[in-house]
Amino acid sequence: MIIVEITNVTKARYKVKLEDGTEFVVYRGELQRFSMKQGEDLSQEAYQCLFHEILPKRAKLRSMNLLKSKDYTRKQLEDKLRQGGYPEEIIEEAMEYVISYGYINDENYARSYIEYHMEGRSKTRIINDLLNKGIARTTIMKMFDELKEDGIEIDELKMAQNLLRKKNYHAATATYEEKQKMYVFLYRKGFHSSVINRVLLLDIT
Repeated sequence: MIIVEITNVTKARYKVKLEDGTEFVVYRGELQRFSMKQGEDLSQEAYQCLFHEILPKRAKLRSMNLLKSKDYTRKQLEDKLRQGGYPEEIIEEAMEYVISYGYINDENYARSYIEYHMEGRSKTRIINDLLNKGIARTTIMKMFDELKEDGIEIDELKMAQNLLRKKNYHAATATYEEKQKMYVFLYRKGFHSSVINRVLLLDIT
């Protein structure tokens, strides 16, 4: 496999691109160890060592180190490894490793996220947040259903009331402009129009 390009990432790290489009990052010492030079062939022995030993081990360790400091969804962790220059096949192997040991679990992540934010964010906002984090909609809705079965459910009307209370909103005295302002405020928080229209008419004390 011909090495078509070698570029600096940092002083100690280099990105190597092969003729089939595969890219990976190695350290300076590994360039020397495997005699990697632009325009020359990467030996089968070097390829096997890099893609079956060095890079998989490094990607797994990187994943574990990231997970020590915070929880990640699968997509978030994959993105982190992509930023580190790991090829897709290496990323997939690292994901299989951390998932097999239960280090990442999108269902647990979604449930914990919902429980933590359910008193301050609308259901729509939470769903969108989790979708943006790479959680599948089916997984998100499954966790909402499980929480509901456990007697835990988002009360959006009560939540909206609390937000309006903090804004010192009173339906009986609010002007049209104030109501419009609060409508936009709640809409941006992710509340459905049916909830907003209802709560704006309630006497909040």
